[in-house]
Amino acid sequence: GCIDVTIEFSGGAELLVGKQKIHKASLPSNRDWTIRSLLPWIAEHLMKTDRPELLIENGTVRPGILVLVNDTDWELLGELSYVIKPNDTITFISTLHGG
Repeated sequence: GCIDVTIEFSGGAELLVGKQKIHKASLPSNRDWTIRSLLPWIAEHLMKTDRPELLIENGTVRPGILVLVNDTDWELLGELSYVIKPNDTITFISTLHGG
């Protein structure tokens, strides 16, 4: 089985994933998925950049990127330890403009 989730990127973060803002993903359900385990999956499967550190830094989301789960700030949900559930929407919004 799979856990179907939607992963969204905006505010410039979509530039890291081939400018595609919305990604439907099916995660293998043979493990518990958390944001922590989702990040390397995103880097491997979705990122079209050779600079994954623009999103992921030291095993977490780099400063300047807001993470929402179902429109709720991940800081209220346990951040990296949040356990992903079927049909969740995880959104990464870059708040850094320019560069």
